[in-house]
Amino acid sequence: MIKHVAFQITNYISIGCILLCLFSCKTDTTTNKDQLVFRYNEHKNIGSLDPAFSKDIADIWATNQLFNGLVQMDENLNVNPCIAKSWTISEDAKTYIFNLRDDVFFHKHELFGKDSTRTVKASDFEYSLNRLLDKQIASPGSWILNKVDRFKAINDSLFQIKLKQPFPAFLGLLTMKYCSVVPKEIVEHYQSDFRANPIGTGPFKFKRWEENIKLVFRKNNNYFEYDEKGKPLPYLEAVAITFLPDKQSEFMQFAQGNIDFVSGLDASYKDEILTASGALRDKYEKNTTLIRGPYLNTEYLAFYMDSETPEIQSKLLRQAVNYGFDRKKMMIYLRNGVGIPANGGFIPKGLPGYNETAGFSYKPEKAKQLIEQFKKESGIPNPEITITTIGNYLSFCEFIQRELQKTGLTVNIDVIPAATLKEGKANGKLDMFRASWVADYPDAENYLSLYYSKNFAPHGPNYTHFKNALFDTWYERAFTETKPKNRALLYKKMDSLVMQEAPIIPMFYDEVVRFTRKNVTGLGINPINLLELKRVKKQD
Repeated sequence: MIKHVAFQITNYISIGCILLCLFSCKTDTTTNKDQLVFRYNEHKNIGSLDPAFSKDIADIWATNQLFNGLVQMDENLNVNPCIAKSWTISEDAKTYIFNLRDDVFFHKHELFGKDSTRTVKASDFEYSLNRLLDKQIASPGSWILNKVDRFKAINDSLFQIKLKQPFPAFLGLLTMKYCSVVPKEIVEHYQSDFRANPIGTGPFKFKRWEENIKLVFRKNNNYFEYDEKGKPLPYLEAVAITFLPDKQSEFMQFAQGNIDFVSGLDASYKDEILTASGALRDKYEKNTTLIRGPYLNTEYLAFYMDSETPEIQSKLLRQAVNYGFDRKKMMIYLRNGVGIPANGGFIPKGLPGYNETAGFSYKPEKAKQLIEQFKKESGIPNPEITITTIGNYLSFCEFIQRELQKTGLTVNIDVIPAATLKEGKANGKLDMFRASWVADYPDAENYLSLYYSKNFAPHGPNYTHFKNALFDTWYERAFTETKPKNRALLYKKMDSLVMQEAPIIPMFYDEVVRFTRKNVTGLGINPINLLELKRVKKQD
């Protein structure tokens, strides 16, 4: 612990020196400089500031401050204009034409020449998307363009994308940081070192990065967005990120007022800050704000439908498992009430298509009846199943184990490393396993793709090997349905069909949980857990 404290003191002295330099030119000595700096810790570290490699949430949060794309998503998952001020979609839903703003500038850099910057043009988007397809670069975001036939700059202000087939979720894909615009002359100058020398168009610009120690962004005074009152964004002067490697130390820094924000509910401090029902404890109410809302993440257990094990093959038994444990009680005991019990389908709360009546409620007597029926029909007097999981989710599996054993079903638990679990579920080696699905893009098709028969793992995300002809028909029809309400109804039908066959046991829909200091406003929350800082303010 002494080492952590010493590291932290050194860390904050270093950041303090940087920020002192940032503000030394200001003459208004009455201003509290600290209120202009938003401070947070990234315990998972940051691998790259190049948006083409923004795969992990840590990288996405950082690049979101530095870069913009054609479109952006609001807190309600609506796709809104960004660098593209408007767009049109052809009647066959395959051609998109984006009309770009003419007042978006890249962050200043000497390579831009005399004025040290230039405006963004459609050709910049053509270059940026081509980077995703460049096999030498090997961007993990190349899959975003799988349904794209071609794209081109029509002129400086018009950018065209043509799809191979209609895909209603495409605009949502374009909001991902992979699709950010980058300047060719800067990227080609730095090449792979662009990861640590990022130049974008975002509300903040890169200042300094000492890897594993600190990262500092400064306000972009040329940023193109304004608030509702006509005031330029962002409000903050700087963002300072530290890299303490564990969540407990991070929380201590938050409790001491050294950082402004903590994300997520870690076991190391959940009981310290929250009651069993999920409310802030009295000692934190004065200085802390709790923000929580739906997160597009479904935590679940899955059956491998091609298993030769009789218990796994039985729909009766799969349904019994779904009926046999109390999800609400599980969330109170194990998550302090944070998370939504998954009594609906696989599509999580917060997405169009969510169906709260599609799933299973807690009916232990029903579970017992189904298991007794299975025993009679199968001739197996002592049915048993084995749940394979990783250590982080052992407590959930043990809770389900205790509950199900009351119904007459023996449950074993096998704890293995994450890499082994990943390989096993991809290659059909596990009869039953714990999993989660976080949305790659905010459309329920992303979740339903796990049950399309042409997506069998390891070549797709259908890890259960679920197969149903009617489901496949509806899934394919959804691609041609351009009206959101009609598509949402179709999604609900597909989700209900999956739950009737019970290849999975949804446990809970996750929630975004954020703790901020009381003097922080405007942070907000969204179902994709994106960190938006351009509207954040800090008060004295």
